[in-house]
Amino acid sequence: MAVLNVGDPAPEFTALTDSGETVSLAQYRGKKVILYFYPKDDTPGCTTQSCGFRDQYPIIEEKNAVVLGVSPDGQKSHAKFRTKFNLPFTLLVDEDHAISLAYGVWVEKSMYGKKYMGIERSHFVIDEEGKLTQVAVKVKPEESVASAVAAL
Repeated sequence: MAVLNVGDPAPEFTALTDSGETVSLAQYRGKKVILYFYPKDDTPGCTTQSCGFRDQYPIIEEKNAVVLGVSPDGQKSHAKFRTKFNLPFTLLVDEDHAISLAYGVWVEKSMYGKKYMGIERSHFVIDEEGKLTQVAVKVKPEESVASAVAAL
């Protein structure tokens, strides 16, 4: 499993977006990126985290940054979630877990004694050159937003 540290190059990826386009991390060179991972569209914690980034988006844009949200949900689910909560940023489809594996956040979890694989809520702040400036794993939804914005 990948263990990433501040100063490491951010793992490159190409992914399908909520709008059906394909983007890659390299396209965002020259801008800062808040890459956040959340378990599932339209669940309470994930909605809190996503709407937090939405509410801070004017500040994020002022700091020459973009937000990319990643979960294992499909394109249709992402499109519905983005529309429902008026999210001004792109959501990335990670159905094969390639991005979450590259960032070390596809992990074994446990609920009610049952073990399963899932996304560890986290965020990564990436600078204009593609280096990690913040690595925050196992974050609480509301703390993730404040922490990531402060790191810009």
